[in-house]
Amino acid sequence: MVRRLTSRGLKRRDQLINYAASRFAENGFHPTSVTEIVNGLGVGKGVFYWYFDSKEEIFIEILRGAQRDLRRYQQKAIENESDPVARIEFGIRASIIWLANHPDFFTLLQFAATDEKFSRLIRAGEEIAVQDVAQHIREGISQGRIDEGDPLFLGHAILGVTNQLTRVLLFEKKRDPSVVADAVVRFALGGLRGFSGVIAAGAMGGK
Repeated sequence: MVRRLTSRGLKRRDQLINYAASRFAENGFHPTSVTEIVNGLGVGKGVFYWYFDSKEEIFIEILRGAQRDLRRYQQKAIENESDPVARIEFGIRASIIWLANHPDFFTLLQFAATDEKFSRLIRAGEEIAVQDVAQHIREGISQGRIDEGDPLFLGHAILGVTNQLTRVLLFEKKRDPSVVADAVVRFALGGLRGFSGVIAAGAMGGK
């Protein structure tokens, strides 16, 4: 559904998205109903269906909006960095900081990746992320900064390590985001350089 919205309409739409995201993260997508969402906001179902055709549509919009916001945050973190290895590091750190600040999205991401209605969208977002990091890897290989390897394969490896350590260390064991980022960076950049290099750009404070 595409509607031209006033500033007030955009604000109401954002309220629906933000509240629905919190309910989906807390209760799960399937148990949460449109009725629960509108009752929680104190509006009628007609308001919900003015903006969204279904519960599935608002969930997809939540996922797409979060993916866009995360990618913008990553791009801002690396935009002034010329060193491709440092860009990989700063991108990893930005991802973990963003996820630490948006725990609901990580919960929704884990669910969406396993549901056939939404898994294609998650895979598409992952492919974009892998393509982004593969570009930096190619540049690092051409400069002799990164060991020879398939940039896409290595990009998937970095994404996998980032997601796994974020899930276990950040959200299950409640470690500090900077500690989690240090662990991911050491492992990922060590792997890219055969565990023979030093953490890029001094961002580890000489450790």
